[in-house]
Amino acid sequence: MYSPFRHVGSILYKNRPIHLTFFVTRKCNASCPYCFYLESTTCFDQDAPELSLEEIRKIAKSTGKLMWLAFSGGEIYLRRDLTEISQCFYDLCQPSIMLFPTNGLMPDLIYRETEKILDYCRNSIIVVKLSLDGIGSDHDKFRKTPGNFEKVLETCRRLENLLERYPNFELGINTTLHSKNQGKIKEIIDYVSGLDKISTHTVSLARGNLKQESYKHVDPENYLQAAELLKKNLNNKEKGTYRFKGARLKSAQDVLQRQLIHQTITNDEKSIPCYAGNLNLVLTETGEVYPCEILPNSFGNVRDHEYNLLKLSRTEHAEQIKKTISNNNHYCKNCTHECNYMMNILFNPAMFPALLKQYIQA
Repeated sequence: MYSPFRHVGSILYKNRPIHLTFFVTRKCNASCPYCFYLESTTCFDQDAPELSLEEIRKIAKSTGKLMWLAFSGGEIYLRRDLTEISQCFYDLCQPSIMLFPTNGLMPDLIYRETEKILDYCRNSIIVVKLSLDGIGSDHDKFRKTPGNFEKVLETCRRLENLLERYPNFELGINTTLHSKNQGKIKEIIDYVSGLDKISTHTVSLARGNLKQESYKHVDPENYLQAAELLKKNLNNKEKGTYRFKGARLKSAQDVLQRQLIHQTITNDEKSIPCYAGNLNLVLTETGEVYPCEILPNSFGNVRDHEYNLLKLSRTEHAEQIKKTISNNNHYCKNCTHECNYMMNILFNPAMFPALLKQYIQA
């Protein structure tokens, strides 16, 4: 397996990205009003064509080895060459972990493509996260997508069949916590904990510059309740834990991350330094590169920089944007972006005592 511990040097030298989020498409077959990408007020170049597979191959060649590769969208499985894109990054970047979030609306397609990806990418942990924001008709109502809940369950049942065949496969649930479902978070977590083959459940706060900002109005106490319930599940070794080596460390990081996020939304200020732009990069389907998926300032477009992602992230313009993150600009002040928190904890020595405490307890 491609070990994430290959990247320990980044604890000291944060001079290249090891976490890449790639928005492979804006296409989506759901209508979630709290989607930070499709319902954002931030302007993106939506008219430019999606990056082709050949362009993506050039980008991957310039990126270097990755610890974490997260695909995003849109619905990623609507990209017909998702399997080929995954294989491309696997061959050229050797990611330790590859994340595939999905709304679960296409059970047959998702099963078929995931099986192909698992069969090829055997040295990477392949994580599929199904979105579940409510139980039964609540889920369909929140996402404004009739029949979504039953499709999620069907997709889950299909993917469960891959767990025994592929030890590098992680199947989990992610819940977006927002103003409409926050009062039912215990019901949701209890339901997910009852799903036999689901071992991990993550909760992400609605974020970004949404057209309907009210979705982001979550009571910190409701988030705290979610954090405590998820931590309690760690006591059950069949729930709340990952299957891969290093699972205990990842579980400890999850617990600490939720504590810090609760602190952030309670105090309305950033609780930890951020390495966005240094360790984390975001690539859009049209080639724009950002330090973070909720920041409006692009480093530039890879199409204008010979598809060299690493070189683009080190331009004078990019360095100026990074400085605004270090200076805690207004976008970063109360950030709760979970993917960045992961890197900000694991690669910040100041966090190690608190991380060790959670590791011992995990």
